[in-house]
Amino acid sequence: MEKFKIDLLFQIIGIGSASGLIYKNNTLWIIGDNSGFLYEYNINSNELNRHPLIENPTENIPKKDKPDFESITNQDDNLYIFGSGSTDKRNKNIQIDWTTKKIIATNDLSNLYKLMQSVGKINPEDFNLEGAIYDGKTWYFFNRGNGSAAKNVLFTIKGESITKPSSILSNEYSLPKIKGVHTSFTDAVLVENSIYFLATAEDTVSTYEDSEVLGSIIGSIDLTTMKIKFTKKISNTNKFEGLTLYSHSSTKIEFLLCEDKDTAILETAIYKLTLFLQK
Repeated sequence: MEKFKIDLLFQIIGIGSASGLIYKNNTLWIIGDNSGFLYEYNINSNELNRHPLIENPTENIPKKDKPDFESITNQDDNLYIFGSGSTDKRNKNIQIDWTTKKIIATNDLSNLYKLMQSVGKINPEDFNLEGAIYDGKTWYFFNRGNGSAAKNVLFTIKGESITKPSSILSNEYSLPKIKGVHTSFTDAVLVENSIYFLATAEDTVSTYEDSEVLGSIIGSIDLTTMKIKFTKKISNTNKFEGLTLYSHSSTKIEFLLCEDKDTAILETAIYKLTLFLQK
């Protein structure tokens, strides 16, 4: 079992309901599930820039209308952002050129999401993607099992593009409980041959409504066997929804985390989580 340390690193004013982040070259790229912007935050200068993802973007889109951007991943010079799929208005994928900050493509993934539901045996009301990874050849998506069926599912998708998959595989997981409530996937990142994931316990059986947060865990999945290697509770109170690699050595891995407080307040806390690796 890995030992860990978690610290509040800094606060960013101007971003609310943070749901995913990418770290690169002292810059954080952040999405919020209430927002129509991609945020670019320079850690050294504390400068925050906003890049529109939709027409007429706002900071706090009403729940019934929001695209619910929950997942962000990157490969080479591209960023990929995904809606959760938990309603018909949340099926959008946006591809962005990292250098120009311009949108390259916007895709409707309704058909893909229906295929994923079929392969994973997930009812539409239990479908809620909250994490994505792309390694250049394979996509990995994480369904948050906070619906009534508690379906924590990892999808492995291959194909020339995300809109034209050649194969879709699924693995279902039973994650640990906190105070009697199962944790459920909220984000993930690939480090060498392991997937590190976050999962949160929220006292609800709805993919739509928010409820009392009971804590969060981090865990790891072996990419070869698709088996869970370990899980560890890291908070009794935080709803961590974003995970990105910060640094990696033979003795420790450092991640940056963001927290979704499910409020309209435009303030985001960034945490550093250090895992000390066993020899």
